[in-house]
Amino acid sequence: MLDQIKSVADVEQFARMLVEEGANFHPDNDFLKFVNLETDEPTYTPEEAKLRNMLMERAFEVCEKEEKDIYSVMQRIMMIETGMDQFITLS
Repeated sequence: MLDQIKSVADVEQFARMLVEEGANFHPDNDFLKFVNLETDEPTYTPEEAKLRNMLMERAFEVCEKEEKDIYSVMQRIMMIETGMDQFITLS
């Protein structure tokens, strides 16, 4: 489990981790509000959500510092990891 983000590569790793967890995420969403659609239970415990929210906040900071658009970085990883890049051209 990733516990800190220091670079854009870490942001990409974080996005991969979220895809592996099965999260359909958007960088602006609060992980406390994620719900498993099959069970209607929270996807993450409060502690897990807090960690992911902290990591996402740090991802925003790192991307801003590196002059990278967090939405583009995370979307690219999500598209590749889910195979959607086979159907939608990445720029």
